[in-house]
Order: sequence, then C-alpha cells, then structure tokens
Amino acid sequence: MFKEMHDLFQWAWLIPFLPFLSFLLIALVTRRSKGLSAAVSILAILSALGLAIAIGVGVIQSWNGEEFVGREAVAAANWLNIGGLKIDFGTIVDPLSAMMLFVVTLVASMVQIYSLGYMHGDRGWSRYYAYQSLFAASMLGLVISTNLLQLFIFWELVGLCSYLLIGFWYFKVSAREAAKKAFITTRVGDFGLLLGILFLYNKFGTLDFAALSNAMNTNFQDFALIGGLSYLTVMAILVFIGPIGKSGQFPLHVWLPDAMEGPTPVSALIHAATMVVAGVYLVARIYFLFEHASPAALQFVAGLGAFTAIFAATIAIAQDDIKRILAYSTLSQLGYMMFALGVGSLTASMFHLMTHAFFKALMFLGAGSVIHALHEKQNIWDMGGLWKKMPITGWTFFIGVLAISGVPPFAGFWSKDEILAAALHNGHPVIYAVGLFTAFLTAFYMSRLFFVAFTGPSKPENHPHESPWTMTLPLIILGVLSVVGGLVALPEHNFAFYVHAGELEHEAMDWALAGISVVAGLIGIGLAYTIYVRKAIAAESIVAKFPGIYRLLKNKYYVDEFYLWLIHHIMDGLAKVLYWIDLYIVDGIINGLALFTRGSARTLRRTQTGQLQTYALVFFFAVVVIYLVFAIGEGQLAALNPLAMLGGVK
Repeated sequence: MFKEMHDLFQWAWLIPFLPFLSFLLIALVTRRSKGLSAAVSILAILSALGLAIAIGVGVIQSWNGEEFVGREAVAAANWLNIGGLKIDFGTIVDPLSAMMLFVVTLVASMVQIYSLGYMHGDRGWSRYYAYQSLFAASMLGLVISTNLLQLFIFWELVGLCSYLLIGFWYFKVSAREAAKKAFITTRVGDFGLLLGILFLYNKFGTLDFAALSNAMNTNFQDFALIGGLSYLTVMAILVFIGPIGKSGQFPLHVWLPDAMEGPTPVSALIHAATMVVAGVYLVARIYFLFEHASPAALQFVAGLGAFTAIFAATIAIAQDDIKRILAYSTLSQLGYMMFALGVGSLTASMFHLMTHAFFKALMFLGAGSVIHALHEKQNIWDMGGLWKKMPITGWTFFIGVLAISGVPPFAGFWSKDEILAAALHNGHPVIYAVGLFTAFLTAFYMSRLFFVAFTGPSKPENHPHESPWTMTLPLIILGVLSVVGGLVALPEHNFAFYVHAGELEHEAMDWALAGISVVAGLIGIGLAYTIYVRKAIAAESIVAKFPGIYRLLKNKYYVDEFYLWLIHHIMDGLAKVLYWIDLYIVDGIINGLALFTRGSARTLRRTQTGQLQTYALVFFFAVVVIYLVFAIGEGQLAALNPLAMLGGVK
C-alpha cells in the first residue's frame, strides 16, 4: 500500500515550500498591508497542516512496522556533484517525519492565529509574520531532509530565525542581547555538529541517512580512536554537541531562558515545536549512529539528559517570572526526551516530544494571554484571581499543568511514564530515580505558578479580562489535544508500532510504575496547594531556613556569572596574549619583510636614471669588472699549478 501512496508522498516538499513562499510574498509584495500579510502567512501554514495530516494518514494506512531509517527518500534531486562529492536533496516520508510534520504545522498554525490578537497594533506586524513563515519553513525543511548536509542547512536557518524572532523588538536592549546570546551559544554546539558531519563523510563517503545506516550495518569495522573510544563513538558525541546547544542541554542551556525576551507566541513556537526540539529530532533521525557506537555514546546522552532534567527543575522552583518558569520547565522536559533516547527508547522520547508540544504550547500561549490582559506584567506575585476573570485561559492553563504533572488521563501521563518505565526496565535505576524526583518537582513548581497566578488573591490595581477569540480558540484546541493526545499510546492506536528504532519491542504500560509516578506528581501538587493556597506552611519561612540554597536556585547556580567571569578573566587574558603575539611577532615578521622590500626597492631605484649614457657607462664598467675578475682568477690558478711551478709544460 506504501507504493499506492507514493504519489501523495511526492508532494511532501510542498509542506515547507508553502510557508517559504509566504515569506517571500510578505517580504516582497504585501509587507505594507498588515491584514494581507497575516492572511497569506496563516493560509500557507494551514495548507501545510492539511497536507501534513493527509501524508500522516497515508503513512498510517501503508506502514508495516519496518524500521524508519533506510526508507528510500522520495522526490530526491541532485543538488551538488563535484569530484566525487554527490549530494541529493529530497524529502523523506516515514512515521517519524510524518509525526513531526503534523506537530510543527499544528503548533505553528495555532501560534500564527493566536498572534492576530497578541500582536495586534504592533508596528512590525508584516515583518513578524514573514519571520514566522520562514521559521516554520526552516523547521519543516529540517524534518524532511534526507541527508546531514541538507539538514544542517535548515538547521542553521532555524538558528537564524530564532535570532530574528527573539530580537524582534530590537529597540529593547535586553531583546538584542538575548538574540545575540542565543545565536552565539548555539554556534558553539553547531561547530561540534559540523565536525561530526565532516568526519562521517570522510569515513563513509556519504551523508545520506539511509546510505550511512546501510554502511554501518554491512562492512564497517569500528576501531579505537581517542582514549579507547571508538571512531563511531567520537562521531556520535560530536554530532550530539549540536543538539546540546539547540535543545538547551547543560552547559549550553543558558540562552533558552533569555529567549523569553521575544514575543510570547515566539516563545511558544521555539519551546514547543521548532528550535529546541530540532536537537531531539536529529538524535532520533541518526539514532543508528548511536546504536552502532559503543555504549558510552548513549550513556553520555542519558546522563546529560537526566542531569539537565533535574538541574532545570530545581531552578524553576525559585523563579518568579511566568515565562522563565515555563522556560526552565522546557529545559527539564528536553532532558527527559534526551535521557529517554539515551536509555534506548526512541519511541518514548518522540512520544513525549509530541505530547509536550501540545501542553507546552498551551501554557506559553496561556501565559501570553495573562501578560496581554495585565499589560505586560510577568511576575506571578503581581497576579492573582485570574481564574474567575479569565475562565478560558484559566481552565486551559490548568489542563496544561495537569498534563505536564503526569496526572491521568492527560497527555503527559502516558509519555512521561513510558520514559520512566524504559529507564528502569533497561537497567538505569539511577536515571529512573532522577526522573521520578524531577516529576515531583515539575508538579510542584507548575502548581505553584498556577495557584499563585490564578487562584491567589486579586490585585486591586489589575483589571484582567478574557482575551479575544483569536487567542482563546488556539488555547481550546491545544487544551483538547493535551487531554486526548496521549491516547495514541493505547494498543488500538499503538504509537510505538509506527515510531521506533530497530525491531518493534514495545512493552505494555507498567501500571505499578505509573502509579508511583502519579503519586509523586500528586504529592508535588499537594505540597504546592498546602504552601500557596492553604498557607499551612509559610514559603517565607522555608526561604529563611535555607537562604543559601534559595539564592543558589534563584541565581540559576550562577552559571551565567561563571561564564562572564571566564570571559572577562580567562578569555580576555588569552585574547591579550594572542593580541601581543599578533602585534609583535606576526606583524613584526610581516612588517620586517615589508621594510626589507621597501629598502631594497629604494636602493635599486637609484640605478634607474632613464639616461642612456649612464646605462652605457655602467655597462662598460661591468664588462671591465667581469674581465678583471676572470683575468685575476686565471692568474691565480696558473700560479697554483704545480707543473708551472716546476717549469714543466702547462
């Protein structure tokens, strides 16, 4: 049946092309008309969503459970062919890409519709929708890429678009600085990714996903390279450095919280469906590399993911800005996705990526609705009593809190518990314990946010009101998906049958482990209720009892301060040394050669008078000198001849 759907799959390239065309139309034609620019952008992304749904249905109807890596790409065309370097650009259609196409187009559609209300009156309206279209096109192009070079091109476009949208309000110094911070930090990770790509091509002579997988499955013999690590292990770690930056894993996580300086719909798009999940998707797409490498590669992914999950969750419990709490929540959930990949469950990671996209986009857009109603107030302690004044925003945000807390039957329950079960069943009890404690922290700080902002006492200076339908409609749609989105894990739907690596080895829900994690989540919610609603425990007393820990968490473990110290004291010192070397050694050598050349030229220039008689005189003296040299030379040789000295015949 897959062949019968082949004609439909051939049109997959239209999914990124439609928003890219929208970008061109807005930039070149409609930028002076705000309404027309928004209409073009929204129509393009909704059309892409419709096509993504059609392709997803086609994949479901035709898929037979084969491994997705190795599926021949469709609609491929030669892009570069130079001296043995042959690169084809095309579109890969399989369950993984189909799921991602649906998630990206859905969230992008909701964000763009929501922006009609949130960005109303903004003077950069057309520019905003142009950037939104280019952002969606870049991420969609990344998803359907058939090789690493094609993916890397769209990968960099995603980074560019994040820079443009984070710094969209460029007249704010904080927005400009946050955009630069995001761009530079992710470049560090991208350098590692680029090295990995180059080394892979050098060894295998191809960057095509299917060809790389086949080469590793057939005749490749791995070998030790650095410190006992195998070649493929080093390549896998180098490739993984890219996702460390893009998906905000420690220590390259510092850009993500500052990215909140962009418009809130941009934050929803970055955190739910584009920038940060690109790294998780890359690891999943090239998962065969990690499987063929030594266990150290996946152990590194699992360990770093687990550390990032609990690291970010502990920071979130001490934050007061509604968007920053959600930002650190995203970092923590990305850690969940990464350690799921590291413990060997691609299915659980991708499942959580999908459900997380629903409820995280919901909560960011809900936060935007609150900020819009309170005229840019973002501190949760400046809010209160919003549930009664903003019922749609309140109820949908509450659904998001329950979903991320893992309360059944909401979407996060199914995906989070599948990750925890995979960690324990695959022999990683420490990572399971970290994940379980992180689940408790997540439920606590998200409930803290909700209780303070929505159920706390109203502030008389605030006059909140429900947002317009353009903002509440996306909240309702995402809220419904946050309720039912996890049901695709049930046997009759079986997400694992479609999205998995290698042979299908999907286990049924472990209800005992699920019960433990649900209890942990409920304890977190109950503790937040006790402290912030009933006030049986004073939050101030906890802070007073542990001031050092509170300051450490409030200041995000001082990682940013450490980087600044490193730059100012170490990097600046190194830069001064390199400057001295450049100024006095490198420039000295170059300038010395220049002075020698200039001096020689000045000397030789004096011999060029332009007078014929001078040249004739010089020529005459030169002949005389040459004659004398040879004559004297021959005389000396004759004098030294032994036969001549004895009077014999010369």
